[in-house]
Amino acid sequence: MASAAIFSSLRRRRSPSLEVFLAPVDLTEVALVQTLATLLSDLVSFYSNNVFFFQWRNSRSLIRKLEVFLLLLEYLRDMGSGSMSDLPSTAVLCFKELYLLLYRSKILLDYCSQSSKLWLLLQNHSISGHFHDLNQEISTLLDVFPIKEIDLSDDVREQVELLQKQARKAKLYVDKSDENLRVTFYSFLDEFEHGRIPNHVELRLFFVERLGIKDAKSCRSEIEFLEEQIVNHEVDIEPTASVLNGFVAIARYCRFLLFGFEEDELQLSFGNKKKPRKGLITQEIADTFLTIPKDFCCPVSLDLMRDPVIISTGQTYDRSSIARWMEEGHCTCPKTGQALIHNRLVPNRALRNLIMKWCTAHGVPYNPPESTDVSAESFAAALPIKAATEANRATATLLIHQLANGSQGAQTVAAREVRLLAKTGKENRAIIAEAGAIPHLRKLLSSSNPVAQENSVTAILNLSIYEKNKSRIIDEDGCLGSIVEVLRLGLTTEARQNAAATLFSLSAIHDYKKRIGYQGGAVEALAELLGVGAPRGKKDAVTALFNLATHSDNCARMIEAGAVTALVGALEDEGVAEEAAGALALIVRQSIGAEAVRKEETAVAGLISIMRCGTPRGKENAVAALLEFCRTGGAATTKRVVKAPALAGLLQTLLFTGTKRARRKAASLARVFQRCEYASLHFGRSGVGYAFADNSTMNNSSLTGDVSVPMSISVL
Repeated sequence: MASAAIFSSLRRRRSPSLEVFLAPVDLTEVALVQTLATLLSDLVSFYSNNVFFFQWRNSRSLIRKLEVFLLLLEYLRDMGSGSMSDLPSTAVLCFKELYLLLYRSKILLDYCSQSSKLWLLLQNHSISGHFHDLNQEISTLLDVFPIKEIDLSDDVREQVELLQKQARKAKLYVDKSDENLRVTFYSFLDEFEHGRIPNHVELRLFFVERLGIKDAKSCRSEIEFLEEQIVNHEVDIEPTASVLNGFVAIARYCRFLLFGFEEDELQLSFGNKKKPRKGLITQEIADTFLTIPKDFCCPVSLDLMRDPVIISTGQTYDRSSIARWMEEGHCTCPKTGQALIHNRLVPNRALRNLIMKWCTAHGVPYNPPESTDVSAESFAAALPIKAATEANRATATLLIHQLANGSQGAQTVAAREVRLLAKTGKENRAIIAEAGAIPHLRKLLSSSNPVAQENSVTAILNLSIYEKNKSRIIDEDGCLGSIVEVLRLGLTTEARQNAAATLFSLSAIHDYKKRIGYQGGAVEALAELLGVGAPRGKKDAVTALFNLATHSDNCARMIEAGAVTALVGALEDEGVAEEAAGALALIVRQSIGAEAVRKEETAVAGLISIMRCGTPRGKENAVAALLEFCRTGGAATTKRVVKAPALAGLLQTLLFTGTKRARRKAASLARVFQRCEYASLHFGRSGVGYAFADNSTMNNSSLTGDVSVPMSISVL
């Protein structure tokens, strides 16, 4: 398994001639000797001049063995023994095996010449083992090769026989100097593991003098290679993913400690002259939010659930979030709005086990609560080692120092690195915030440099995912206002979109929703982005507006800011219609909200359109919005809704094909109509009156309660 995984990784780094091996070749129909001789000639000429920083002796030994095979094949070719019919059957078999051996030799030599130095160092024993395996295969091949049956010159025969003897005696060779370097690298890991930062001089000696990593660019390449290995990591390859994360953290720390920010500043200044790379930050934010399946996230905190529990309404929350909700005096379900029959919290062990397995499979840190009955051993592979945390803490200190005291270019680079460091892991997000990054990032929000502004707002977004950081951001003087300014007047599309996503993230805390809603220009900017933004920007805006709408005090502010008009207009946009209908369902629960929606001529038609061709959740939200619209808006509103064409048939369809919640809302809406003097005229011919009146699956409580919109929104 380990061998296959490594060779799979090797194949991704081809030199120009490797395609020759991968092209379809029928060795029974070609001049076998000629083909092998050509391949060997290319390999020997290419690698004889290559510099191998590690595995030099093993690589040179393998190349010398290939030179002997080349000598043999060139002799046979020159003597006219290039066809299958001129060779003994055993020789033909050996040469076919030699073709595969050459392929494996090629990718191994490629690997040793092109791979990361740090990775080669960590894989020193494993790669040495691969060279030894090839030696063993060469020995087996030569033992089978019928050297006595082929007419060879004395010098060629002597060379082949000598190689045969050497291959038999070959032993595993692990370079001692390489091994000493590997031990040194592990000693740095051990230092961080014990809370100590390795000596600056020793780090420079290791990275610069011994490994030849002499600048930020080469160090960055080393880090990127190691990160790629983490992504493609196999469970049986050493070091483990968690240990490898520690080495990445050390390399990242040394990048800034040893090489500073100058080269990155230069590169960034050149990059500013070009059009910003669209989608780069967008994709990173998408990864941040979509890495965790939404069913594993608490609907309140939006974080991965550590201890999922079920409340009386059947909904699942993280224990800490729902317990805090109840302690604040709430007696309803945050997701559905239903009254809680009792406050008992039942552990959702099935979901917790699924979360555990998912975290272990994807290398996601998961710290189970102390009270759980899960053994710590089952999480050993997933838990981050202390060394990675301490190295990242040291890196955060360097970055924040640059944010505070560096040049404009250095601050821009530091903001980018903070954004990347905060991209994964609540530990990193906590470390960065505790080290004091937020005030400095807030200042960069008003930067005239578009790259600095975009990186800073995205860094704040990533930090806000950690719940404790939300209060730090909100309480930072002027930070919320600066985020809104980026939303309104950001220098790049990505900056404005990420500012909207930040408001959505912050509004997950109920107490902050009103504060955000009444922040000057916030709702207006979200409404504008919903109307004219790019697809992701519209998604960010509508989800933020939905969150704000869940606070009843924001209703008047949203109407005044034009959010209702924007939400009604969004009903025609397939990408955001579902969320827009959900937000309207919340707004029309208040009389002023219903009045505002009544003034929108296309509101009812838009909701009915979603009921006709929207998503299952969209249909739920649309019928819920119409139901609340009628209940709050009075007889005039009900009359307007009842007169809407095709609504009767759509309600009947929902009663039989909709989700459970959609069926309940449809039946409730039908009962509202039956109390209206226009109901018999409008529904009499359709024959659906009995379906509404006699629907035995609906009880009184289900018809009069549960009018909120239980949405589980995934932010990109």
